[in-house]
Amino acid sequence: MNSALWLQRSGLSHAAMPAAASGAHVVMSYGELAGRAARIAGALHNKFKLQPGDRVAIAAKNSPDYLALLYGIWHAGCAAVPANAKLHGAELGYILEHSGARVCFASPGIDAEIAPHAPASLERMIAIGSADYELLFTADAIDVVPRAGDDLAWLFYTSGTTGKPKGAMLTHRNIAIASAAYGSEVDPVSPGDTILHAAPMSHGSGLYIMQHIARLGVQVIPESGGFEPEEVFALIDHWPRLSMFAAPTMIKRLVDAPGECNVENIRTLIWGGAPMYVEDALRALDRFGPRLAQIYGQGESPMTITTLSKQDIADRDHPRWRERLASCGKPYSCVEVVVADDDDNPVAPGETGEILVRGDVVMAGYWRNEEATKASLRGGFLHTGDVGAFDAEGYLTLKDRSKDLIISGGSNIYPREVEEVLLTHKAVREVSVIGRPDADWGEAVVAYVVGDAAPAELNALCLSQIARFKRPKDYVFVDALPKNNYGKILKTDLRAQDAARVKDSARAKRQP
Repeated sequence: MNSALWLQRSGLSHAAMPAAASGAHVVMSYGELAGRAARIAGALHNKFKLQPGDRVAIAAKNSPDYLALLYGIWHAGCAAVPANAKLHGAELGYILEHSGARVCFASPGIDAEIAPHAPASLERMIAIGSADYELLFTADAIDVVPRAGDDLAWLFYTSGTTGKPKGAMLTHRNIAIASAAYGSEVDPVSPGDTILHAAPMSHGSGLYIMQHIARLGVQVIPESGGFEPEEVFALIDHWPRLSMFAAPTMIKRLVDAPGECNVENIRTLIWGGAPMYVEDALRALDRFGPRLAQIYGQGESPMTITTLSKQDIADRDHPRWRERLASCGKPYSCVEVVVADDDDNPVAPGETGEILVRGDVVMAGYWRNEEATKASLRGGFLHTGDVGAFDAEGYLTLKDRSKDLIISGGSNIYPREVEEVLLTHKAVREVSVIGRPDADWGEAVVAYVVGDAAPAELNALCLSQIARFKRPKDYVFVDALPKNNYGKILKTDLRAQDAARVKDSARAKRQP
């Protein structure tokens, strides 16, 4: 089933209901949004001669136009390739070349950044808002092009923290299942409810568009096009029953922001993309009340592996409340989740292993990368590369990415466990723990800290809560940690920085 049918149905049945807003102002009704999508589809099909399955890229900042483009692409039977607008022109050029996109819609300015890197396979680059863009809406509307559940809908490029990004192939069935799971297990949507897109619509936030379209919600895009705490607070005050997807760093910035908002207007604040430290979650809960939910997923299983509900997060009276708050919750009903050993055999509760996922929400594979597909989906399960453990009650706790595991003196050390302890110090704002090569121990634990705590205090704190061998052997104090465009700390970059720092230090010691 073509995902565009959801918008077409909403446009027919409730044409006058608000569909999209820029800040506090409604800019499109459901009838208008559906009509614009149908005309974009007509232009793609009749003017540009695109065929079902052809890829069309969107390299754009968040805007109401994003909605019409995404649904117009699907309406035409094509596959959307939403790309992060913050990427370098060369990185966007790679995605366009690798996906084989024939058309790219780009925000003004981004089109110029892409131009020197545009592949020969790209036939048209259209700046949103330009005269060429407006001509799309003079095309005749067409009917929704039929698509099967297994047909490609969204080519989701990974963040590419190591090597070139891979394109996870998300089908129309994947999108339908993920949307239903969100609405039933994370954040039920009623007509008129709002979703605030302050995180990129090319990734996490965009994957919540579809359920709100199906349920006649209002898509609210900040006028800034991104995340500014003061603007977010103002929009919370304006829009009742508002939800927002955010990375943990965004939630932390809201907690730390000096402004106020009417928290009663918040339906749900959902965090994902990375675990939130317990201390940060406690502060968010104190500030915003029982309106927080967590999801754990990947682009390969879009936003849908496990979820920690608002009820679990708010249940302070539960005897294991803090332990649950440190977890990423229980598996969604639409997936099977297993923690497995190196031979893919399930391990017992309490034991650590790689997190494997199976279900109709899991991607079809990686675009034009059969080798990676076979490795990632071997045995019928998605191998996430994440390390975790189930407890006896079925709650999954993430330890770390398998590549971030530190092995010191033959013992496994999970950075997150050390980070959680260090963050309880009031003078520590952010921290990231990595392993440094060590001739005697294999790896030494090193903590990069944003803050001004004394190393002796941090040592004492660690020794009071975790085993001595897990205590950092070195503390490096920095102004900021390296992060990608989604706020994830880049431990790969941090390890490279640390290696350069050690090399420079050794060179300085050799000099007379």
